Amino acid sequence: MDKANVFADLADDCADLDQILADLGPEDWTRSTPAPGWQVRHQVAHLCAVFRMAAVAASDAPAFQALMAQLGDDFDANVTAALSRYLDTGSAALRGRWREEWTDAVEALAAVPAGQPVPWLVRPLPAPVLAAAGMMELFGHGQDIADTLGTRRDHTDRIRHVVGFAVQTWDFGYLSRNLTPPQRGFRYELTAPSGALWVYGPEDAELITGPAVDLCLLATRRRHRDDLALTAVGADADRWLDIAQAYRGPAGPGRRPGQFDPPAATAGGPSHTLDGQP
Repeated sequence: MDKANVFADLADDCADLDQILADLGPEDWTRSTPAPGWQVRHQVAHLCAVFRMAAVAASDAPAFQALMAQLGDDFDANVTAALSRYLDTGSAALRGRWREEWTDAVEALAAVPAGQPVPWLVRPLPAPVLAAAGMMELFGHGQDIADTLGTRRDHTDRIRHVVGFAVQTWDFGYLSRNLTPPQRGFRYELTAPSGALWVYGPEDAELITGPAVDLCLLATRRRHRDDLALTAVGADADRWLDIAQAYRGPAGPGRRPGQFDPPAATAGGPSHTLDGQP
């Protein structure tokens, strides 16, 4: 992970999504997304809530602990409560809240002194890692919005932060299903959007290869493995392609094989950028 650039790359990803939202009509905000029960406005409200938590965690640890103390044991109820503070406003106000929350979060994370951990949901994280987690959230929920709008995403090598986070959290899919992870992770040989080769993990580990974008789509559970060009060498690596996820909490149903035909990530049609330069 390029710690020096992760905050700037996070800001660029946020700004790209903000430009997409600027082009939405009032009816677009209530369009149903591939996430069951969630409209575009729910996706944006969720990102607002996540970035607000990150801003508070990075700038005011006691306030973050107080915020966490308000959470109950019901995961879905916690999510609903987090969204409710944003869904009672109109679309213009919601977009304004999104701009406010991501700006505050990026500034707060970038201001954390090097080496100082930031309190988070399960355990404290370095600010660059938490910024990469934010990029993972943007990648996944941005994909839902893109799929809803029929928008083609043009990715750049900024997704290296999402890839690095997915590799770092390789065991989350096991933990969310109460499964015992293998004793070690895997080797990844991935092709970046630029064509560069990104390599992670020990040489003698079971191998996963393919496009880096596909790994991000898999780990955010926005595409089924059958619709991706990822390959595995080894039984554990093959199993990982079934359960990979880069976030804690319930895995959810994911996406069905062939649900997106042609895949919105590569199909022609309207082209906006959620992860790359215009």
